[in-house]
Amino acid sequence: MSSSSHSGTARAILYAFLANGGIALAKTWAAWVTGSGSMMAEAIHSYADTGNQVLLFLGLKQSARPADEEHPLGYGKMSYFWSFVVALMLFSLGGLFSIYEGIHKFQHPEPLSQVWIAIGVLLVAIVLESFSLAGCIREINIIRQGRPFRSWFEHTRNSELVVVLGEDVAALLGLTLALFFVSLAAITGNPVYDAIGSMCIGVILIIISVFLTMRVQSLLVGRSADPMIQAAVATVIREDDDIVELFNTITMQFGPDTLLAAKVRLKSGIDVDKAVADINRLERKLKEEIPGIKWCFIEPDVAD
Repeated sequence: MSSSSHSGTARAILYAFLANGGIALAKTWAAWVTGSGSMMAEAIHSYADTGNQVLLFLGLKQSARPADEEHPLGYGKMSYFWSFVVALMLFSLGGLFSIYEGIHKFQHPEPLSQVWIAIGVLLVAIVLESFSLAGCIREINIIRQGRPFRSWFEHTRNSELVVVLGEDVAALLGLTLALFFVSLAAITGNPVYDAIGSMCIGVILIIISVFLTMRVQSLLVGRSADPMIQAAVATVIREDDDIVELFNTITMQFGPDTLLAAKVRLKSGIDVDKAVADINRLERKLKEEIPGIKWCFIEPDVAD
């Protein structure tokens, strides 16, 4: 991850933090005034999201720590760890609590009061969350550099942006559901609709949480570099005049950094010193042309 990519991710996290913090306070007040279960579920969701942004930023900072004797490949996977924790928190604090609150209100319905306050807060929250989502998408557009959005989303190794995007989408869906069911409860005078809204919000949060958890889990286990990086590596090696054949490559993503190992066939008849010089030159070229590569190991061989 380049410095511009790193700062772009930090900005997306900041947008989400500021939006969720303000929205959480407004929702809490509205839930207390109206007695709405949907509003309380949304308030807890926003508090969880606000805390999640802190954890994502912590992971972003820790992933930039330099390597040491205990961690010779650095701390890049710390960003994956905290993204995984955030996905689990979205499931527990957000989804499960929303369902619990909905069931409680369904079993013990209470009439809503001053519903216009809840509706107003929800409308403002939708606007703020839309700004947060727009900020996240703007940073993604900078990073993907013209690559189709779907392709970027399928192959990106930037767990923080994926999680922020998922949270923003979940927040907007939850707000829309809350607005619909609170309005329905106000129109019909039946508070059961408010309880149903809380349960629906919980289901949405759990679905998105499970999806994010599965995405980040693959990075924690160990995933190869982005296909674009793999293709660039193969191109650089095959275009080298001293390389006769590229047998195979292995890549591994460590947060913002990539590890590369490759087995190649050099021109026959060269001495050891020439082979070493050729390999060192190739490694430097790979790191210069593909900035994400931090570790590069080239093995000369005559067969795969």
